[in-house]
Amino acid sequence: MKTIQKAIFSIAVIISAFNANILAQTKSGAPIYKNPKASVENRIKDLLSRMTVEEKVGQISMPLGWPMYTKTGNEVEVSDAFKKSLKEEFTGMLWATLRADPWTKKTLANGLNPELAAKATNAIQKYAVENTRLAIPILLSEECPHGHMAIGTTVFPTSIGQGSTFNPDLINKVATVIAKETRLQGGHVGYGPVLDLAREPRWSRVEETYGEDHVLNSRMGEAMVKGFQGNNIKSGVNIVATLKHFAAYGAPEGGHNGGSINVGLRSLHQFYLPPFKAAVKAGALSVMTAYNSIDGIPCSSNEFLLDDLLRKQWSFNGFVVSDLNSISGLMANHHIAANAADAAALSINAGLDADLSGVGYGKALRDAIKAGLVSTKTLDTAVSRVLRIKFNIGLFENPYVNVEQAKNNVRSKENIELARQVARESIVLLKNNDNLLPLSKNLKNIAVLGPNADNIYNQLGDYTAPQTEENVVTVLEGIKNKLSSATKINYVKGCNIRDTTNSNIDEAVSAAKKADAVVIVLGGSSARDFKTEYIETGAAKVSAASAGISDMESGEGYDRATLDLLGDQLKLLKAVVKTGKPVVLVLIKGRPLNLNWAAANVPAILDAWYPGQEGGNAIADVLFGDYNPAGRLPISVPKSVGQLPVYYNARFPEKHDYIEVDAKPLYSFGYGLSYTTFDYQNLKIENNNSNQAFKVSFDLKNSGSKDGEEVVQLYLKSKTSSVVLPMKQLKQFKRVFLKAGEQKTLNFILSKDDLEIYNQKNKWAVEHGTYHLMVSSSSDNIKLEQNFFIMGSKK
Repeated sequence: MKTIQKAIFSIAVIISAFNANILAQTKSGAPIYKNPKASVENRIKDLLSRMTVEEKVGQISMPLGWPMYTKTGNEVEVSDAFKKSLKEEFTGMLWATLRADPWTKKTLANGLNPELAAKATNAIQKYAVENTRLAIPILLSEECPHGHMAIGTTVFPTSIGQGSTFNPDLINKVATVIAKETRLQGGHVGYGPVLDLAREPRWSRVEETYGEDHVLNSRMGEAMVKGFQGNNIKSGVNIVATLKHFAAYGAPEGGHNGGSINVGLRSLHQFYLPPFKAAVKAGALSVMTAYNSIDGIPCSSNEFLLDDLLRKQWSFNGFVVSDLNSISGLMANHHIAANAADAAALSINAGLDADLSGVGYGKALRDAIKAGLVSTKTLDTAVSRVLRIKFNIGLFENPYVNVEQAKNNVRSKENIELARQVARESIVLLKNNDNLLPLSKNLKNIAVLGPNADNIYNQLGDYTAPQTEENVVTVLEGIKNKLSSATKINYVKGCNIRDTTNSNIDEAVSAAKKADAVVIVLGGSSARDFKTEYIETGAAKVSAASAGISDMESGEGYDRATLDLLGDQLKLLKAVVKTGKPVVLVLIKGRPLNLNWAAANVPAILDAWYPGQEGGNAIADVLFGDYNPAGRLPISVPKSVGQLPVYYNARFPEKHDYIEVDAKPLYSFGYGLSYTTFDYQNLKIENNNSNQAFKVSFDLKNSGSKDGEEVVQLYLKSKTSSVVLPMKQLKQFKRVFLKAGEQKTLNFILSKDDLEIYNQKNKWAVEHGTYHLMVSSSSDNIKLEQNFFIMGSKK
């Protein structure tokens, strides 16, 4: 009887819900999914019930966006390619519609400025809504690592420079600007932040990361997610953050982009996963899978990563997207899938919701469903995750953007000033013998030399759109802006980054001999050109022919075998230093390079990474003392590739020296100098009313004669532990401004999250024992230290 009663009750509930849905639909005069007053979950269920398999697959297949519009003068309309894609593939998502670069072949002439970009996305949405059976708007994803990768937007320093600021609050402001500039043009999802640990400097994408340390990466990732998404993604100025690349992508064997990663489960949890976990906890709504495999399982078909960890353990509630063609890569690269349908089934069954390419799913997924390899439930789950974003962002109610707002509010004066501030804070002073810096503004003659002194694209980094020359301030222009007409400025390029056929070192030396001081700007380049060939994922195709043409030696696809300065750069530097003039070396680059000779022979060195559009002004601010540098290295600089890996937080035992060179890096993580000095005193560690929380306090004083900032870093070492841990590990940091002579008491709380480790039982725990706290100005410069004891779990 009870069984019958339960059945009757269940039927009644179903009938009641059905009648409620009919009533809601009748009252609104439209399907439930079009009723903004209905709950998002009910709208998703209603829409799914109306969709065919083909329409569902179309919603999670994301083809390339830039072929989907045509531009005629000041008007933009949808292309035949978009009409075909919508009709035949029921397309629900597009990627990089507004992207412009040599790979897309979109230039300043045929690409879109912010006004036209808004017109383009409006045209796409209008056509989709008016010409499809269910009128589902398009979700538009855009590249946003250090600015929206579109013409006319603000270009910030690349992430390695952002990491050098050690200032998450500043990076939150950067993300807020990027989100607004993207959303005003019609984008909804921003690809970023990149949370890979850069533990292999030969890898081509170091510049896209925040460096080698997971704590620094975590704080930067949280800042970016909160800046991108704000408090309400319906705001019209916020976008969905997409975390890249899940997981362990930044330490490939041999530095080969997308290559195999060999890490154990404990290393994965202790180092590589925490930035993603922190960003998910901060509310991230999208995650992108990595190209690599981990222990033989490709990330794009890794059920442990995409389902067990991400959703069940971390409670992630967004959608997972593949990297470009990574689903097809299960067959073509990893050789674990026999055909395209097999690859699609492996990915979606593992928890990969959306396909960036349009071919990883599409027909391949439809074939997999017909063959019984993918269930309707699995398909509906993936589609619902994408639709949830569309409903929550308000696309069904308002798929369009205001063209005038896009025209007037992208790359504003305030945004450009923020780009300058980030560039200033990212600059690392590596060396300053005899206080050569700052230079006097009263110099009568200054020589500005080198291949990166006056090259706009070489200072912007990868994933940057074409720029008009007036939008970017080079080092030469920044120096001219800083100094009066009384100073004679002689510029000689001297050589290229790689090409040795057009060097003019003698002319550079002649200019140096006449100068009171020399600023020489060397390094690398991620500047793509229209002669470079690209594979279908967008990575550069390196060939012998390109070596004599392009400056590009960094950026996706440009992995290195050495870290030496290429071309005639070192030859130029040696010749200029030989003149005996005061020489300042400024480095613009995307990865650590071999600076052994420079460190030994050049009196002053500044590292600016890729400083973005305001880099020249920012560097001039530092060179001439209008800004006191306080950037810190987010990645260690090796003396030789033979030392690699050389990241500071390697596990015990300590590394021993080689025959040819010691085991220490040239410059370690966290290193950076200032024009002033700081004293640390009075360290205190107190139990904060808990066995697993401690208050750390100490006094910091600016003991020099100039106002400045110090980046205080707290490192921890366990005396003994149940598993082998790093020799030291950054736990917290703070960038602090002090006027000359000023002193502050700084307070930190070491919480359970700071103290726990991934133990022998594969559980997070705070272990019983003695710990050694180091208050430092860099990972290898301890200022204060003290032991304390924790009554944690027994080992």
